[in-house]
Amino acid sequence: MLILASASPRRQELLRNAGISFIVEPTEILEIPQAGEEGKGFVERLAREKARVIAQHHPHDFVLGADTTVVVDGKILNKPADAAAAAAMLCMLSGRTHQVMTGVCVIRPRGRNRLRTEKREQRTEVVRSELTSVTFERLGQDDITFYVKTGEWMDKAGAYGIQGIASRWISRIEGDYFNVVGLPVALLHRMLREYGFYAGENAAAPSSHSSVSG
Repeated sequence: MLILASASPRRQELLRNAGISFIVEPTEILEIPQAGEEGKGFVERLAREKARVIAQHHPHDFVLGADTTVVVDGKILNKPADAAAAAAMLCMLSGRTHQVMTGVCVIRPRGRNRLRTEKREQRTEVVRSELTSVTFERLGQDDITFYVKTGEWMDKAGAYGIQGIASRWISRIEGDYFNVVGLPVALLHRMLREYGFYAGENAAAPSSHSSVSG
């Protein structure tokens, strides 16, 4: 079984649409960048921390941790705390191209390591990330005021959801669309296959790929 260490309804929907069986067990992790931490390191660290917390309680299951953020000019724009913060973020994104980064961590069940030199109790994990560039059209103050009032920005990195009302202002994306929604599904599928988890099944099957440690 795959355990999703996230309460995000968007990630759950993407997994269901891709035919990947899972159950949800969210965890609370402080999502604050460390001093000098860049976007890629930030999302990969949080994805790893989320997965490790849940993996402690599910030694015989696959665990998935993920985290998404927005980066513009090297500045991390995580989830806005309030409407004022959301408006400020939208001003920063207006008429510009920014990057959306998602870190993905998969931890394999205990005892599924295929190399005999590995201890049975050892669990291996792999952490990777996806980057997508997103271009916003220029937003007027009335656009920002309107969007903030919709509340769609709540609980979203960068204060917008590409799959919702904000789509009217997005003129270009380069990379994985689903990464912007919250989970790079193709990347995750490759990671699961490397670990021997077959999407759509409740159990893992043998794989010809070698294990990956990270």
